[in-house]
This record gives sequence, C-alpha cells and structure tokens, in this order.
Amino acid sequence: MDIQLGYGSGTQTVQIPNKNLVGVIEPTAPAITERGAALVKRALASPIGTPKLEQIVRPGEKIVLITSDITRPLPSHTVLPPVIETLYAAGVRPEDITVVFALGAHRPHTEDEMRRLVGDSIYSSVRCVDSNPADCIHMGVTRAGTPVDITRVVAEADRRIGIGNIEYHYFAGYSGGAKALMPGVSTRAAIQANHSKMVMPEAVAGRIKDNPVRLDLEEAVTYCPLDFIVNVVLDAHKEIVFAVAGHYIEAHRAGCRFLDSLYRVDISRRADIVVASQGGYPKDINLYQTQKALDNAAHAVRDGGIIILVGACGEGLGEPVFERWIREADSPQALIERIERDFQLGGHKAAAIALVTRRAKVFLVSDMPPELVRRAHLRPFSTVQQAFDEAIATMGDTASVLVMPYAGSTLPVCLG
Repeated sequence: MDIQLGYGSGTQTVQIPNKNLVGVIEPTAPAITERGAALVKRALASPIGTPKLEQIVRPGEKIVLITSDITRPLPSHTVLPPVIETLYAAGVRPEDITVVFALGAHRPHTEDEMRRLVGDSIYSSVRCVDSNPADCIHMGVTRAGTPVDITRVVAEADRRIGIGNIEYHYFAGYSGGAKALMPGVSTRAAIQANHSKMVMPEAVAGRIKDNPVRLDLEEAVTYCPLDFIVNVVLDAHKEIVFAVAGHYIEAHRAGCRFLDSLYRVDISRRADIVVASQGGYPKDINLYQTQKALDNAAHAVRDGGIIILVGACGEGLGEPVFERWIREADSPQALIERIERDFQLGGHKAAAIALVTRRAKVFLVSDMPPELVRRAHLRPFSTVQQAFDEAIATMGDTASVLVMPYAGSTLPVCLG
C-alpha cells in the first residue's frame, strides 16, 4: 500500500506491504452542523460549573481576558468577540477590559502581531498587552514548590477570564484550562518549577487525574482565581469544532472528553514499527516542533521497536537552548540526568526526545545534515522509503507497522 505523508511544503510516499500494515491512525471527523463563533456563543449561553458570564462580572470591575500568543493555533479573533459582547451586555465598559497575551517563556509581540491576533475592532477598542515576566506579583507557593508569580495586570484584576484551545500536551496531559494562568502569565522561574515535573511517569499526554504537572498548575489557580474560561477544540484545518465555557476544571474536562472523541485512537497492541509524520509545514519547520509527533508515536511503539519520524526540519534544531543541550550531550542518558538536576525550558524537549530513545530506536527523515541528526542521537535518512526498508531489515519481514500521518495531534492509547 502506498501512503503519502506531509513533508515540508510537499509530501513523501512510502510503500508498506499489506501483510505488515496493521493500521493508519487518523483523527475522526466531527459530526457537527456549526463551526466558529456560533459554537462560542452557544457555550457562553450554557456554561459548565459556573453562572453565566454576565452574572459573574459587574460594571466598574477591571477585567482581563488571558488569551494565547502567536505560537499557538487559537483563533483569538474569532473567540474574543462573543466574549467581549457578553461583557458589554453586562454593563462593562471598554476601558475596563484588558486583553493579555499569555507569553509564557516566549518572545513579546509586535504591535502588528497583536492586531492580527485579535482583529482590528478589538485592538482599537480595548487595551491589549503582553504578559510581563519582569513585573509580577508573588501570590503564593504550591505544595510542589512552584511559586505563583503572576503578571501584575492579571494579578490586580477584579475578574480573570482564560481563553484557550484544548489539544494534547505531551506532559501536562492537555492544553487549555488553567494553563492560561500557569504557565501563561507567569515568570520563567515559575514555569521551570512546574515543568520540571515532566520527568515523572504520570506526566504524559492525555492524562490528567494524577498528572503532577497538571495538578500543580491547577493548584496555582487557588492563589490567583480564574473566574471563567472559554476553551475551543480545533480540527485539522484550525477551525473551531467545539467550545466550552465556565469553570476552569469542569468545563475544561468536558472539552478534553470531546478532544478524545476526535483525536484519541485506541489500539489493541503496540507495533514493531511506527511511521509518524508531523503533517508537513509549518508543523515540521524544525526538530523542536517535530518532537510533538515523536512523543505521541512513542505511545504506539513496543519497547525495542522503531519509530520513523518524518519532518523536513528545514530550519534545523530550532531553539537556542534546545540546540545547545543537543550539541553538549554525549548520550540520551546525559540529557535525562541533566533535566532532573537543572530544568531549563528548551532543554526539556531535548530530554523528551532522550526519554523516547530509551524505549525505541528513532529514525529521522529530514533535510537536516546527517551529523546534526546523529548529534541528537537519532539515525538520519533522506526518504521515508529508505528508513522503512531499513526498519524492516532490522525488525524482520513480519514486523507490524502503524502509520500516523498527523502524529502531532493524534494520541494512540494501547488497550492491551
């Protein structure tokens, strides 16, 4: 069977014998009749776990809307207008509303980027600012030792509304919910303290109940309350196909359940070989981004198996700290030991790759120089077919194969 996989701005094709192919893991198409802002309005009309937003806010209160920065796929320009219209209907004045872009540890926006994120109408009518890690208020410390340091404009607000999208997160379980606050508008030190728990075995995609990263960031909300959230689920085309509103945990969990109905795929057993593509540009622009596909593919491969990771990585490794850690590490184990004693953002993704290589061999199909791929402790290939042929030669002619064309967004769950 010939299978096409996204690769950079084009595709690559791999021929997999039918006797070996046990499945192709793809998202389920949502059975919906509405999309976009209509779903946000519907969610606002029926919040989960809280009164309606217009019953929570009061005229004269200072209200912040915490939304995603430019590195995230959230269409703020679609989600924010119904929320702001609801605030206006409750008597809130434009001058009492601030949109705060949750930068986390990312760079500040340009003015044009802010305007593009929220749209001209919102940008010209309400205050829009980036979170500022240099101007935070210390509000407490979680039981796990994470400082709750929140950017001042959020900490001093009367009401806080978290806006986000829900997708799988490789160590916080899912994005969305309380993540708008922590790490969204926190300091780098707070983010590092929270994220350092990623090495714990329960800190994996699709897991919440006992996930130490998720539990820690949700505890932060007890020190700096989120009064309301609006979260959406996006399809492969980044269109809104589901929305929830209300309590930062109860509404969030409803969104997670819907996400699972689309992107969680149950498998009966793990495969000898998993072929995983990030889906092409811009998702595979560098190895830092392509790592997302590798982490999900790790759930589908058996111990001692092979993952064929497909990503053009035209911009190379892609992040300064990540690149430095890759170049400095003599072995995957060295990366794991380093993250346990010295957690650094950027380095955490290098360690995440190392954690996968403890369980399986990883063949990387990319445009990166072979010596750089080997430096990352991966085996380089230029075509998927070459990598697949080598994997079959290694694992045997009867090796089982799973293919994940959109591995960054689909989560395989083994039932066996």
